[in-house]
Amino acid sequence: MTKFQLKNFFKATYEMILVFLQFFIIILHFFNWEFIPQKQIIQVSPFSYLIGILIIVIAFITMLVAIKELGRNLSPFPRPINNSNLVTTGIYRFTPHPMYYSLIFISLGLFIINLSIYYLFLSISLSLIIKFKISLEEQYLYNKFKNYLIYKNKLKY
Repeated sequence: MTKFQLKNFFKATYEMILVFLQFFIIILHFFNWEFIPQKQIIQVSPFSYLIGILIIVIAFITMLVAIKELGRNLSPFPRPINNSNLVTTGIYRFTPHPMYYSLIFISLGLFIINLSIYYLFLSISLSLIIKFKISLEEQYLYNKFKNYLIYKNKLKY
């Protein structure tokens, strides 16, 4: 195996690990493990519950819009699919990664609803995994789309 092939193998493995961890952490949000303490940081109030639900609903709608606008360019992997286009319209004219940010906000909404250390840990973990995915995806986008840098510089976020 050449040095180039080995580098590509490790990069592909890293991508797979990030995607696996992202989905694993998302799944953990929807299971109540009895052996994991669900200790609340503070008492949940109706107001915090309502705020959490509102954040989740807005983030979920944002995610659906982003998925629709990406269309055939949608992939769970950071590497853009072959024959993909750079989407810079719709919600993508405000942010380059609305689906990733939506996932983070859904996770934060679940934390606000539960106010437990478990959900705080999941939110922080998911945010870190998505940070790594965004970093890797941006490298691919810079290399694949010559106008990506111009697009990123126009964003005001």
